[in-house]
Amino acid sequence: MAEQERMVEAILFATAEPVSVSELAGRMPHGCDPAEALVHLRKRYEGRGVTVMKIGDAWALRTAPDLGFLMQRETVETRKLSRAAIETLAIIAYHQPVTRAEIEEIRGVSVSRGTVDQLLEMEWIRFGRRKMTPGRPVTFVVTQGFLDHFGLENARDLPGLKELRAAGLLENRPPPGSGPLKPDDEDAEDESPEGQSELFED
Repeated sequence: MAEQERMVEAILFATAEPVSVSELAGRMPHGCDPAEALVHLRKRYEGRGVTVMKIGDAWALRTAPDLGFLMQRETVETRKLSRAAIETLAIIAYHQPVTRAEIEEIRGVSVSRGTVDQLLEMEWIRFGRRKMTPGRPVTFVVTQGFLDHFGLENARDLPGLKELRAAGLLENRPPPGSGPLKPDDEDAEDESPEGQSELFED
């Protein structure tokens, strides 16, 4: 088992993207048990500067959360999301799988193709299964890359409504659907904060 731990450690160290148990098994010699090796390896890394973190259905070596401040000197090129993109991403994260029509109902405004394309291009959302409803609309779900970026094991780790309100990230706004859909216009949205408080309802 010690040798299997070493192999798993080597793979996780050399791979930038999270690796699933099946991928580990495919790289390791026949008869190895990467799942058990991961359990031992995770315990061995507890309290260290690097931890073995589960991200979705995959695993990766990541800097310990409490040491993130040490990385602040790194220069990171950020791409600012529009308000429409942030709201759309939040709805998908909290309501997945969700269709475009459902997103528009929650936001109270129509969703432009560019907003969805931007999130797809960033690989923070992907297409899910089609709904078994008339027209078989496609759904959207968040990706493993989204979970990895925000240090989440799964979408259930997202903050709840009370936490977001306590942090001042939500404000009281009229319920969605109280008026006709408006175009997904950034300037208009900035002036009229309509439909935000319900983004995070279960």
